[in-house]
Amino acid sequence: MSKKISHSKINPPPEKEEHAPKITTDTSRRSFFRKIWGWVALAAGIELAGLSIPFIGSGRKKQTKEKSGNFTAIAQVWDIPEGSVLPYRSGRLYICHLKDGGFLAVSIKCTHLGCSVEWDEKKKEFLCPCHHSMFSLNGEVINPPATRALNIYPLKIEEGVIKVNLENPIQRKHYNKSQETYA
Repeated sequence: MSKKISHSKINPPPEKEEHAPKITTDTSRRSFFRKIWGWVALAAGIELAGLSIPFIGSGRKKQTKEKSGNFTAIAQVWDIPEGSVLPYRSGRLYICHLKDGGFLAVSIKCTHLGCSVEWDEKKKEFLCPCHHSMFSLNGEVINPPATRALNIYPLKIEEGVIKVNLENPIQRKHYNKSQETYA
């Protein structure tokens, strides 16, 4: 008696495969990332436009302000003794009362690299802490690396009040007596 071994149990016959379209994980992942990058690019474009519009429009506002000549009252003439300096930090300048009685509104920015200069009362000089430039009371360069005098702001004196136009700094190469304003 011999037993017949059925091969159907060991190796079942191949079943019919359905030919439905397969969606691979690569395709769906790729399309997902394309959508994400599209949204990121759109957000970046909106951000860039939001930052660009105020920058482009800022030139017109500045021109109208310059024409108006807004002067801000800083101090009284008698508040600043001759040969001394009054810091006006919110305006980023110093009011200098020169020994001959004239006044200058000197910028706080060093003309070398824009660091804030400090007034040394003992030496009667402006000192730049970054690269050690030194300036006299009238803003003239005493010690390089700065190559030109500190910028000044337009200043006028009305009824004993010192007023400065904070919008229009004036670049200058050297100090000139004609830059002073007298009470």
